[in-house]
Amino acid sequence: MGKHKFIDLFCGIGGFRLALEERGCECVFSCDIDPFAQEAYKKNFGEKPEGDITQIPNGRIPKHDILCAGFPCQSFSISGKMGGISDSRGRLFYEILRIAEYRKPYVLLLENVKNILNIDGGNVLKMIETQLERIGYDCATRVLNASYFGIPQARERAYFVALRKDLKGSVKYKRPQETFKKTFLEDILESDVDENLYIDRSDIKITKDDKNIESQLKPIRIGAVNKGGQGERIYSPKGHAITLSAYGGGVGAKTGLYKTEKGIRKLSLLECKRVMGFPEKHYVGEGINGYRQLGNAVIPHMIGYVADSITGL
Repeated sequence: MGKHKFIDLFCGIGGFRLALEERGCECVFSCDIDPFAQEAYKKNFGEKPEGDITQIPNGRIPKHDILCAGFPCQSFSISGKMGGISDSRGRLFYEILRIAEYRKPYVLLLENVKNILNIDGGNVLKMIETQLERIGYDCATRVLNASYFGIPQARERAYFVALRKDLKGSVKYKRPQETFKKTFLEDILESDVDENLYIDRSDIKITKDDKNIESQLKPIRIGAVNKGGQGERIYSPKGHAITLSAYGGGVGAKTGLYKTEKGIRKLSLLECKRVMGFPEKHYVGEGINGYRQLGNAVIPHMIGYVADSITGL
């Protein structure tokens, strides 16, 4: 993508930044209201992000070529409360519009949960596309599943690529093509993890013997705990991890449960980094903060695939 400048809104632990810096781009501004995310970002990149974007005037945001934003998804997520644009977090999309209308970057690269496409009968998606068109952008929206791009996690996300209309013909975007690389959860599991990750309960039910199950690019459910609700399902490492989540309950909350040689357990923080495609040395918070940060993050490799599919910049 060349030496373009970009801003990293709602930056979290820096998934967008990893992807774009790897492609020679320069980050000129970052923000996130969460102090734990700010701390993690500073440890990884050497600078503390700005805070509440609603309090930052246009003039304080530097000129840039690419606007990146994994705008807060809790208001659109099945595991959140699905408040949509009416939710205060959903309204942060209008901050993206405000900045883009003022600075006119070439490209807006946005990510959100797949469910955003269906809320209110598709009206939220229509609003997003209409508002982007209003300020001078043509938007292409594609749902991509990380499982089909060499990432051992079933993570479907909506990727929005908005190109400035006056660039039509010179800058183009086409949907990234799946690689179908055969990487499975068993390939990235640690051999020794904290014993607190294991569960030992009388209501564990294994319904499938996975010894003869063929590896697949998706989660393979083989059992359950309790009534088998969210966070109570058990999967085989021969498949993929379920979508990591910042929220949700159950004994396997945030990572899901997996049958390993040493017992049934959740994933470790290191394993969660691996199924998100973050470098092992990338700093995340301790304990529950780390799991939340990874559950909220974008997958750097997926951002990279989308960025590489933009030509002419």
